[in-house]
This record gives sequence, C-alpha cells and structure tokens, in this order.
Amino acid sequence: MKRRMFVGGTLTAVAFGGHPARPGSAAEQKAVAQAPLDPLVWPATTKPPPGIRSFAGHTNTVLDVVGRIGTPPSLVIFTEGNHSMALLGEEIAGAFPSWAKSQSQYVDLDLNNVMALTMPQGIVVQVIRTGEVALGDLTLDISRASGFYPDVVMAGPDPLRQLRKLGVLEPRALFFSKSRGRALLVRKGNPLGIYGLVDVARTGARLAQADTSEAGARAGNRAAIEPLIGKPAANAFFATEVQHFPGRLGIMHRDVPEMIARGYADVGLSQYHLVSYWTRVFPSHFELVPIVEAERFPQQIAFCRTIEPLRPRALKAFEEFFLGRARDVYPKYGFARMEDGEYGRALDLD
Repeated sequence: MKRRMFVGGTLTAVAFGGHPARPGSAAEQKAVAQAPLDPLVWPATTKPPPGIRSFAGHTNTVLDVVGRIGTPPSLVIFTEGNHSMALLGEEIAGAFPSWAKSQSQYVDLDLNNVMALTMPQGIVVQVIRTGEVALGDLTLDISRASGFYPDVVMAGPDPLRQLRKLGVLEPRALFFSKSRGRALLVRKGNPLGIYGLVDVARTGARLAQADTSEAGARAGNRAAIEPLIGKPAANAFFATEVQHFPGRLGIMHRDVPEMIARGYADVGLSQYHLVSYWTRVFPSHFELVPIVEAERFPQQIAFCRTIEPLRPRALKAFEEFFLGRARDVYPKYGFARMEDGEYGRALDLD
C-alpha cells in the first residue's frame, strides 16, 4: 500500500502546520482540488459463483449486507463497517469454513452462508431495536423468525451496552481490536498542500467527517483533535466542515471519500485504518496524511454473544477461530497491535 509518510523532525514540523505553501494561489490550488473525479465504484466483498447475474455498478452495489437472502444463514454477524476489510477478508471470513472443517468438533457444520450486516454502530442498534432495515425498495426483516438475526455483535462499549439493556446481548464482551487514531484523507497529489491538522484551516479546505446522525463518531473526532492542537485551532479546523451533500448515505466509511471524489470537500477525517483502506482501494484518487500523536486516542471494538443465539455451535466455532487470529490479522489492515493485557480483555456491559 502506497501512502505519504514523514519521519523524524520533518514529521513533527509539517503535521502541525509548519510546511511552506505550495506555488500558485490558494484559489488555483482549490480549483484543482475541487475538480470532480469519476464516481467511486466500491469493490464487492464477496465473489458470486460463476454464472450468477451480478449488478455491481455505481448504484447497484450492496456493501452492507453480506451473504445470501432466502437461504438459512450459517452464522450472522452484526457489526460496524469500518473493520470489514479485516473481518470479511480471506484471513478471517474466507478462512473460517475450511478451518471448521479441519476441527473434529465442527466438521459437520454447514458454513456456506455466513452473513454479516456492516453498518454504523448506531444503525446496528436501531435495526435490532426496530426489527427492520430498508435498502431502497427492499426491506429486510431483522428478527429471530426470519433467521437474519445476529449471533454475535461487534461494536464499541456504548452500543453494546445499549443492546444489553434491550436484552439482546450477554453481560460480557471481549476486546479484540484497537485503532491507531485518526488520519487525514486528501486528493491524489495533495493539491492544497495539507500536511497536518492546522493546514486545513490555513488553506480553507472543506472538511468531510461522519454524518451528523453519527454523534458518537463526531464527538470522538473532536475529543481526539482538540488535545492535539488546542481548542482555538480545533474550532477553526471543524469550522470548515461540509455537513450535507446530495446522496449522502449516513455511512461514514463511504460518505467521506465520496465527498472528496465528487468535489464537495477537500479533506476527510476518519480512523487511520479506514483512510488506509480508501487509499489502497482507490490509489489514483486519494492519499493518506498521518496525524502526529493520533495513536494517543484509539478506539476499541469488542466481541459479544447474543442471548440464546440461533446458531450456538457455529457461534462457538467462530468465536474460537476469530479470537485465535484477529490479534495478528487486524494490524495488517492499519489497526494497532494489542498488547497482552488489552487483547481479550473483558468488558462488563451491566
């Protein structure tokens, strides 16, 4: 993966706004930055069997529900989408069925339809509470009766506690991943010369971040940025935010890069692993700009079983498999490596 990196004293200087302005006027630079690129066509997570008609263009790709509707699920995972690149990759979701077949206690399990819902954490809580989610003209029944109901939920402490209060989850969760804090996303070539947080206000760059409905993500951004540059500079940083644009999904891991690609914003703020993923998937569109000391403000995700899961043996197998390898897999996708006292630490939800 190619990304812009800085080391030593140079990194410290530029990340806090010490980089000289690029040649050309600010207006000329912004005109270049705002020139729209082609729409982002997101890659599908799974590959359909040969001969199956697939609609996977700009408007037809369904990224947030993985699996086959109409076939009984083998296992159902509800989680946020910002770690789907690790969870749904070949080393975890791809390898799980074959691993289970190699284990005598799980060899009889049918794991041909592991399903996942990967939406922002607040939406995960909402769809479990309401029992439905609509994708355009298609409405999915989220219930035990339909079978599309989670056996496991992966999320941060607050959403898990909300689901515990609803009587959905067991009282204990286990932490399995930790982020490296935030990073900045810019257009390829970094036309505005944004090398750190204070450059956003200095250049008048328009900021993209999570949708206003994701209050937790936005509050987390503020809590992470303000200690790094101070309250006045943080106020200036967030003052340039573009809060709305046509076609906004309310799903941060697609809206932020979409805003930059379509010319609605000049710089995005999100978790390091997400920005890293976007630059890897769209290398001709974007670059990553690291934020000095961002790792001081990580976020963690925990694994929690549902009460009376519909597929208890598949859940038991997945928990054993997942927790046995997530610690080594997630750092390959831009997450921090968890230490012995962090990985698998219990989270009390009561």
